[in-house]
Formats: sequence, C-alpha cells, structure tokens
Amino acid sequence: MTNFELYNPVNYVFGKGQISKLPELVPSNTKILLTYGGGSIFKNGIYDQVKTALQGYDVVEFGGIEPNPRFETLMKAVQIIKEQNIDFILAVGGGSVIDGTKFISAAVKYDGNPIEILQKRILTKDINAVVPFGIILTLPATGSEMNSGGVITINETQEKLAFGGSALFPKFSICDPTVIESLPKRQLQNGVVDAFTHVMEQYLTYSHDALLQDRIAESILQTLIEIGPSVVENPTDYKLASNFMWCATMALNGLIQKGVPSDWATHMIGHELTALYEIDHARTLAIIGPNLYRVMFDTKKDKLAQYGERVFGITTGSIEEKAEKAIEKTTEFFHTMGMLTRLSENTDQFEGTSDFIVKRFEERGWKALGEKQNITPEKVREIVEMSY
Repeated sequence: MTNFELYNPVNYVFGKGQISKLPELVPSNTKILLTYGGGSIFKNGIYDQVKTALQGYDVVEFGGIEPNPRFETLMKAVQIIKEQNIDFILAVGGGSVIDGTKFISAAVKYDGNPIEILQKRILTKDINAVVPFGIILTLPATGSEMNSGGVITINETQEKLAFGGSALFPKFSICDPTVIESLPKRQLQNGVVDAFTHVMEQYLTYSHDALLQDRIAESILQTLIEIGPSVVENPTDYKLASNFMWCATMALNGLIQKGVPSDWATHMIGHELTALYEIDHARTLAIIGPNLYRVMFDTKKDKLAQYGERVFGITTGSIEEKAEKAIEKTTEFFHTMGMLTRLSENTDQFEGTSDFIVKRFEERGWKALGEKQNITPEKVREIVEMSY
C-alpha cells in the first residue's frame, strides 16, 4: 500500500427531511447566492423547502447552470458575487450544479484569468481564497457532494476540463434520498453508471497490497449491480434510493482511492465525447470503458479476473477467460442500465473522432495516461476507434 493522506472535512447530512436543518448549517447573517440548474427544483418541491428553511436570509438566485456547466455561464455568477458582496453559496442540484459552484467559489478571488484554473490545472488550496459553499444534492451520480473536484466545459474551445483542490470541499452536503422520486429514468440510469465507473477507475488497475480498498470497491460495485435496475423502476423505494445515494457518494469521496493506483483515462476520453457531441457523461463512460479494458487487456487482465470472480461470480476458466467474461458482463450490465455502448449509436458524426481526440491530447501533453502511464496517443486512437 502506498503512502497517503486522507482529508475530508465535509459535514455529510443524510436522510429524510434534512433540508430543514439548513439554518443550523448556513452561517448566520450571511448573504447567500443560491445556484441551481434548469428549474426542476421548482417542480419537485425542493425549492420551496429551501426557501422555507432560509427565511430571514438575504438570498440572491442564479439559475441556468447547464448539465455540462459552462465556464461562460459560471463567470456571470462570479460577477454577481463580486458586485453584491455575497459571502456564501448554496448549490441545489446534481453534479453539474455542484461542480459549477465549486468553480465559482474558486474563481471569485482568483488572481488572474479564472480560465487558467481549468486550462493550467491550478489546484485551489488556500481556504481564504475561496467563497465557502454548501450543497443540497438532488441527483446522486458524481460524488461531488463529498469531494473537492469538478469538471467544467469551455464553450469557446470545446474543452471539458477537470479542476479541484483541498479548499474546494463543501462545508456541508444535505443528501435526502427521497429527492430521486421525481427524476427521469435517464438521469437515474446515468447516475448508477457514473458511480459504477468512478469505482472502476480506482479499482480496475493491477493487483496490489491494499486489500481493504479492493473489498470496499467491490462491495460498492456489487451493490450498484444489485439495486441499479430496480432503483430506476422504483425510485420511491427508500431502501433502493438510500443505498444508491450512499454508493454514489462512497464511489468518489476519496476513500477507495487512498494507497492504490488509479486510472481515469476512461473519463479523460469520455469528456471529449461530451464536449464534441453533448453525449451524457455517463453514456460516454459506458462507450469507452469496456473498450479501454480490451485494448489494455495485458496489463489489466489480472485485476479483471479478480473483478470477474468477486463481483460477477465467474469461477471457471483461465485468468484470460475470466477477464474477458468480466468485460462482457460489464457491457451487459451497462445495457441493462439503458446504455448504448457504441459511439455510432449516440451520434451520426463520429467519423474522425479519434483523430480529433488524439490531436487534442498531444497538444495538452497528455501522452502517458492510465495507472501505468502506458496509454499512449496511439492506444487512445485504438480505444476510440474500437468504440465506433
């Protein structure tokens, strides 16, 4: 097990009716910027709950944060905070609203052009250089409610870039599983697959000595396989909803990543598909993930075989046979979750995609990806073309 530091200061407030605790969590005498997305919170009653809980607070609203939050949109919120001397942000939404709020928090006091936070991958570590924020989660998926990272799209350059830093943890996250009751099936499907792939990025690497991390990762995967199809059909079932929400948080709150290698190349390639074609983030992961495992089979086969044995119960065959069956089972699960796992099933404009992504990675200097730094631009090309 490699050396690590585990720091996670988020006050995670879980369960039914917890939005009513907002007055205990938000600092008193605070001017708040309320951030949200397309307006679903007005239809499902969450907005009314929030406003009731915040009676007496000075609240300014900023809606319209996109499903893939745009740098250009978020900079408008940065300007509002500066002009109106707002000192706390409350994000009400899923991963996109939360990621957007993290960027807003980092950008307000940034000394320079905030686009550098994305393009130069500048870590935000100074707690005094951010605007504090809290979260009310409305869609389990990204785990952004209990980590310090995010992903933002720059419209002008068609880039979807990650950012983060230890100063960008939420002060609190209110996570009420009943919020999923009104979500469309597609968003629930996406949430399960997103969480599942987050675990895979940290788990599906190579054999190592961190036994507990593997077991925790496998338990999250098993739980998502068990409840995923059912929670999509029965989102009012509190047992299913609560386990789904907790799995999504645990998948990316830092715990299973400590002391182990991690990959993240599936996400890096998938982000390009979203930036190019507006394909849902989770669906890009379902397109790329299995083919990345196939192209990188030689270095991942031992862990694939372990995954097949422990998660899917594949007990017969050689290591190679178990590994291949595990990839097949993963694709089957994605299909069960409503994913179309070929790029051509998601867009008609896929020709030339591999050339574009390889060129962009080379321009950024991303020439050695993955847990072994052995996913070269040519491997990226092979993965993308296999995904057509």
